[in-house]
Amino acid sequence: MSDESHLLACIPRLRRYARALVGDRAGADDLVQDTMERAWQKLSSWRKGTDMRPWLFSIMHNLHVDQRRKPVIPTVTLDDEDALATPAYAPDRLVGYDLESALRLLAAEQREILLLVVLEEMTYEEVAATLNIPIGTVMSRLSRARERLRTLVEGRPQHSPLKVVK
Repeated sequence: MSDESHLLACIPRLRRYARALVGDRAGADDLVQDTMERAWQKLSSWRKGTDMRPWLFSIMHNLHVDQRRKPVIPTVTLDDEDALATPAYAPDRLVGYDLESALRLLAAEQREILLLVVLEEMTYEEVAATLNIPIGTVMSRLSRARERLRTLVEGRPQHSPLKVVK
């Protein structure tokens, strides 16, 4: 059996392992592709006559560890070339959570207002009209969203807004 055939025969098991490591299909497929690319480049380091799977799984594991060490930077695809001229929002500090994870933890109504104001640079009036809510609601939700995001990003403990009544 040729080296190429050995590599191809291992793909189903690599996919299964990658899905267990990564948790999502697209990320797992990317990891398998990166593993196969690295294995192809380093094929001369595989000892012929030995089982190729442990060698490939080692490559995959090391790639996965390396990828986890890198900071996650959310990507946005832009359909409109004019949007490229819009200045990007970059928070000063990201300590506790990366921005994408912190945004997912916000309540949906807070997240949508924050993204419309910050990312899309809409005015409060435009957001109110877009979501069909009063401008006061926009302002209060935005304020709560910014505070919660700041708390998450800075890693501060969350204080409950509920008061203890005796």
